[in-house]
Amino acid sequence: MIQTMPDLGPAVSTVINRCLEIKAGEDVLVIADADNRNIGEALRSEAASRGADAVLALMDQRPTDGSEPAKPIAAAMRACDAFIAPTSKSLSHTAARKQASDAGIRGATMPGVTEDMLARVMAGDFDAMAARSNAIAELLDRGNVAHVSCPRGSSLTLDLSGRSGISDDGDLRAPGAFGNLPCGEGFISPVTGEGRVVATSLASLGLSEEPVTLTVHEGRLVSANDGLGPEFLERLQAHGEAGTNLAELGVGTNERAKLTGLMLEDEKILGTIHVAFGASAGIGGNVSVPIHLDVVVLDASLDVDGRPVLEHGRYVLDEHVAA
Repeated sequence: MIQTMPDLGPAVSTVINRCLEIKAGEDVLVIADADNRNIGEALRSEAASRGADAVLALMDQRPTDGSEPAKPIAAAMRACDAFIAPTSKSLSHTAARKQASDAGIRGATMPGVTEDMLARVMAGDFDAMAARSNAIAELLDRGNVAHVSCPRGSSLTLDLSGRSGISDDGDLRAPGAFGNLPCGEGFISPVTGEGRVVATSLASLGLSEEPVTLTVHEGRLVSANDGLGPEFLERLQAHGEAGTNLAELGVGTNERAKLTGLMLEDEKILGTIHVAFGASAGIGGNVSVPIHLDVVVLDASLDVDGRPVLEHGRYVLDEHVAA
């Protein structure tokens, strides 16, 4: 049976023309590694077709999500008008990305993106996804306490006070704007948290046949049992206590995303929660460490200051009234 290759054209056009709104004369940096060279070249070519001076930079795959890029690439990220990073490992939570954003460079990271994922997940209803992402981010921004639960035994309480909610809605046109693509979430870096989550998809490891129970105490991951849990915890602990920091609470908002074992897509699934550990400085927290790993909770329920956001995997927050 002959497999047809996905048509990347519409998705690549959306990234360049809608999300980043690349203009003629801009300097555009596309960062890729060997696994994503084809996607990188497609993005570079589309940017060039808009009149941009577009460059594709290839680097060796980083060892973990959150590892810094090569120094010449970090410097180039601060010297361009816009960057796009379809890399195998995430550059989202690196100092290089944060410094570029702080310098007013707009950009998108696409860690672990595949051609199928890009073509499919970027083809959803952008306006509906953006409305959900913005409503969640606004609620998280005003919130003090969030509670996550699920039928498998999750029960995690998070302190959000004083932290800012962020919308990953694909609108990266403003100076310094940054987000993941494919997009679709609202998220925040909590101050601390207490309890447990039971997860199915674990960043960099994929799907665990046996759900993993992760226990959080005073804002740190203290145990990860069953399935891929012990290996997940070991990867975080390799970076010391900071590696186990409770870094993020996120809510997926993209109806085209499905469970694949690839975190870039799994964390965007409408009706799911994801929790991350490790680096948080790039999203409003105060921990800098070269790792940031997410886990996804299925069939999740979430309330913020008592207001329901998800009920057993169903999005219930009013998209139009965020009061």
